[in-house]
Amino acid sequence: MNPVVIRVTERITQRSQDSRRVYLERMVAATSDRVARAGLSCGNLAHGMAACKQADKDVLKQMDQTNIGIISAYNDLLSAHQPYENYPQIIRQAVREMGSVAQFAGGVPAMCDGITQGRTGMELSLFSRDVIAMATAVALSHNLFDAGLYLGICDKIVPGLLIGALSFGHLPCILVPAGPMPSGLPNLEKTRVRQRYAADQIGRDALLACETAAYHSPGTCTFYGTANSNQLLVEVMGLHLPGASFVAPVSALRKQLTRAAARRAVILSRASKQISLAAIVAEKNLVNAMVALLATGGSTNHTIHLIAIARAAGIVIDWDDFAELSTITPTLTRIYPNGTADINVFHTAGGIPLLIKTLLNGGFLHEQVYTVMGLGLRQYTQEPQLKDDHLHWHPAPATSRDKTVLRDLQEPFAGNGGLLCLTGNLGRSIIKVSALNQAHWVVQAPAMVFDNQASFVAAFKAGLMARDFIAVLRFQGPQACGMPELHQLIPYLGLLQDRGFKVALVTDGRMSGASGKVPAAIQLHPEASMGGMIGKIKVGDLLRLDCHNNQLQLLVDHTELKSRPCAQSTNSKVQYGCGRELFGIMRQRVNHAELGAASIL
Repeated sequence: MNPVVIRVTERITQRSQDSRRVYLERMVAATSDRVARAGLSCGNLAHGMAACKQADKDVLKQMDQTNIGIISAYNDLLSAHQPYENYPQIIRQAVREMGSVAQFAGGVPAMCDGITQGRTGMELSLFSRDVIAMATAVALSHNLFDAGLYLGICDKIVPGLLIGALSFGHLPCILVPAGPMPSGLPNLEKTRVRQRYAADQIGRDALLACETAAYHSPGTCTFYGTANSNQLLVEVMGLHLPGASFVAPVSALRKQLTRAAARRAVILSRASKQISLAAIVAEKNLVNAMVALLATGGSTNHTIHLIAIARAAGIVIDWDDFAELSTITPTLTRIYPNGTADINVFHTAGGIPLLIKTLLNGGFLHEQVYTVMGLGLRQYTQEPQLKDDHLHWHPAPATSRDKTVLRDLQEPFAGNGGLLCLTGNLGRSIIKVSALNQAHWVVQAPAMVFDNQASFVAAFKAGLMARDFIAVLRFQGPQACGMPELHQLIPYLGLLQDRGFKVALVTDGRMSGASGKVPAAIQLHPEASMGGMIGKIKVGDLLRLDCHNNQLQLLVDHTELKSRPCAQSTNSKVQYGCGRELFGIMRQRVNHAELGAASIL
């Protein structure tokens, strides 16, 4: 094992000793040798199976067979979740064939950051994770289930499902993916069209034609954003079946993988409780997920979500852990926005099984961990295949089938993971440099200060940005407005950078997996609404963003800064409209990004 991986794991374990012990004691207290429904009264059980078919009722009355709970984020609106429509029936049938029962326990909301990008609804996005966690707990609270199958893919959905399921961590848990849509318009062409639209060179019709060619069918969006990062990390943690993440939604293999997940849940429910969700979401598995995130240039949202998931399991990780692992983790993939290829190309090249094999052989992953397949991560170096309509697993290829997207340790794309924690007199922030040209690693320029994306776009269109500057977008943190993603800025900043200007972004908001070629210090805390120093920056103040030295500094005399008052937000409407008034309690309770930006933990 790499000594840094060992050191970070030991530090996390030591730091989490007390909170992890308390969590595991709770899980042991919830564990029973009987099926869950055996503890219910006859009236309770009668209500719980009243709508079941008679054959299922007969099974549930026996108290010797498993009852699997299905939690789904299905809706027609999200392309990634639309394929889940028929999964419950597939699962029920597979479970019945094993003499057990599966019930649809509950649905959880699933919103799309792509649909709400730059819109008011985006301010509900991060908090939807906590709502999903609570909805998951409500669905499981009937105490009828001996294991759970969780159907979810996208940005806040998988973290929310896991946080909720961890309250029932004594039960086995398998996450069931649906897979990515086929490749559409090439990513570089999509970026080019977006920048032309930002420059007023084309109209809305041309832009819409581009976007619909890129996002065109059921399945996950094919770029390597938060949704596909979710799938990769969950598989590396051992919560998917091996090789399941990126199999196409409409395929015979996908259906058989779903059936296999259902059967495996039944087997786990009958086996030793050591392979519960609580046993899998452990320190070593979380470090494995962090390493995989860094090795693939995954979404910066997971510097929030993994922290929240860990805290739900009594484990404390922070940005220093990510940053230290990043120094020794090689970048092994180039998937858009860190390259030109999409997730389907990565999967064909060898995908997650080859990635895990490479990282295991290099000593970057813990091998002796529990997964839904049992003890040992080596099982995840296999690819699923169909042979005579039966599911089999075969070893991953010896080498990458496409070295433009996936490489080995002898020729990585970079010697580090491309994620830095920046410190300085403004606080702590994250920057992703895996897609950043080294010419842009240092930007020192005067500040242009904005309180929302609309005012930034207005300044661009007014011709005020033809110069070097660092855009400061404040009052975008979780307490201020729910920490929306700020993708609306990317085409404009990218266009200015292409024109030769030195530009960067500093914000207490998020950028996520779509952050790319423009330096962006994000998730800064303390945020402006909590009195953070970002609220004291004035137009024209000199800022220095230095990725070589991991620093973000406001170059203003300390005495002057101390005497400056913090600005007050001009975003007077963020408290209401589009349902935002319902989330006021969450804005009041939420913690900062390095604690998971959670209102319920």
